[in-house]
Amino acid sequence: QVQLVESGGGLVQAGGSLRLSCVATGRTFSGYTMGWFRQASGKEREFVAAVTWTFGNTYYADSVKGRFAISRDNAKNTLYLQMNNLKPEDTAVYYCAASTVVGLSWRQYNDWGQGTQVTVSS
Repeated sequence: QVQLVESGGGLVQAGGSLRLSCVATGRTFSGYTMGWFRQASGKEREFVAAVTWTFGNTYYADSVKGRFAISRDNAKNTLYLQMNNLKPEDTAVYYCAASTVVGLSWRQYNDWGQGTQVTVSS
């Protein structure tokens, strides 16, 4: 059974940085796409970034391009999201997810972590 466990969220001032981690267990993720999504209070879950596990191809939402970087450590089965120059509008619960296709929609992801809260104060 796939298990995804996020960590690294917290409270940070605007302009600050955080690094989220997601430890993935339960299977090999070769051929999978791993993604980060976020959901702000009262809003729909939205795509943030994704990476293909085998080849490391990356995809980003326009709102985070140039500020966030997704990466993975295959040996540790860990996914990362480095978030720099954070803005108050980045405040949300951030989720790690796994998909068997290269998808940018949350509907294409089958396995999800429990989420970690990121709060950016102005």
